[in-house]
Amino acid sequence: MNNPGKEMLESAQNLIRTVGEKMGYDKSKIDQLITAEMIYEFALPIDKDDGTSEMFIGFRAQHSSVRGPYKGGIRFHQDTTREEVQALATLMSIKTAVANIPMGGGKGGIRVNPKELSESELKQLSKKFAAKLAHVIGQDIDIPAPDVNTNPTIMKWMLEEYEQIHGKKEPAAFTGKSVLNGGSLGRTEATGYGGVIALQELLKRMYPDKQSKMTIAIQGFGNVGYYFAEAAVAEGHKIVAVSDSKGGITGNESADSLDIPLVLECKKKQGSISGCYCAGGVCDTSKGKIISNGDLLELPVDVLVPAALENVINEKNMKNIKAKIIVEMANGPITETARQYLSSKDIVIIPDVLANAGGVIVSYLEWVQGRQGIWWSQKDVMDRLTDIMSTSFADIWNHSKKESLDLKTAAFEVAIQRLISAM
Repeated sequence: MNNPGKEMLESAQNLIRTVGEKMGYDKSKIDQLITAEMIYEFALPIDKDDGTSEMFIGFRAQHSSVRGPYKGGIRFHQDTTREEVQALATLMSIKTAVANIPMGGGKGGIRVNPKELSESELKQLSKKFAAKLAHVIGQDIDIPAPDVNTNPTIMKWMLEEYEQIHGKKEPAAFTGKSVLNGGSLGRTEATGYGGVIALQELLKRMYPDKQSKMTIAIQGFGNVGYYFAEAAVAEGHKIVAVSDSKGGITGNESADSLDIPLVLECKKKQGSISGCYCAGGVCDTSKGKIISNGDLLELPVDVLVPAALENVINEKNMKNIKAKIIVEMANGPITETARQYLSSKDIVIIPDVLANAGGVIVSYLEWVQGRQGIWWSQKDVMDRLTDIMSTSFADIWNHSKKESLDLKTAAFEVAIQRLISAM
């Protein structure tokens, strides 16, 4: 059976091992860094609305707590495996170390297709998951958050169960909650905005004499892609193409940036971006044209932003990539072979562990607010996000220059050094 989670785990562990050995760390330290501290796997039986019962499998991997409590999302997906959760927890340890926030890495999941459950069944499953883990998570131990197919409502249900078991209020035990339930302002925009902060830091260093306005193509127009586009336009860049899972659109040559709020409105109305220049079979080509996801990646733009799926830039298309800068907003959108090839062609890649760290940074800020019982304004949150992202970028950039490394290798070296120093 094909097990992408196993491949992801092996790839993450191999990268840490390779970088750690090159840095001169001994095998026992690297083994300790690669091995998860705890992995829980458990049965979650629920009573269905029709009177039958069904059993699901839940997981929580707690990878590293040497720099602080475990931090990481919970995903509900029919293909979730123990190895996938372990791989993602490992990468969260790297990401929190890259961002230099006092947290480690964790990840959780349930093997379930949430679309097949009613709301009451989903609530029951969420509460059972929280109950199973209630004594091994919490604001000082392990702070879960939303991930694939989970949201603020699911976090609210889980927190309610956790607080009921412990008999006290503890808003910092889960992050990614709605603002009404003790969440943080700015959390929705955080990942996309954080990616643009990283891009601006890069441009400042690559083009110190002129903050040149870039043409940008974005693959993926969910939460991350949308807010990246919004923040990039605010910085004066031109979004020339965007796409979702069904395809995308590119603006015409002379026009300004695509109107991002209008594209979102149209996507909601039409059901997909590729329907946005066509209504009732009539396509208005004066405004632009429909484009495939594959073609979007190969557009002659300054900046390419893969913000959807993993491995979309690979051995098949790497030689057709024309962008000079790639911002990895999805997790692992570039295969290792393609990364090495693109780096050899002087294409600068801002790696996922840095580019999309805005989400975990604002989760950390939500945790701080929950612990203090003081909630900040949107501006306060965004200012802190900007400070942390800018400092993290500077650390990675300076290390990459000093050691003549690409940014991904530099990010892993900085993270591994921070993790091993804390052991």
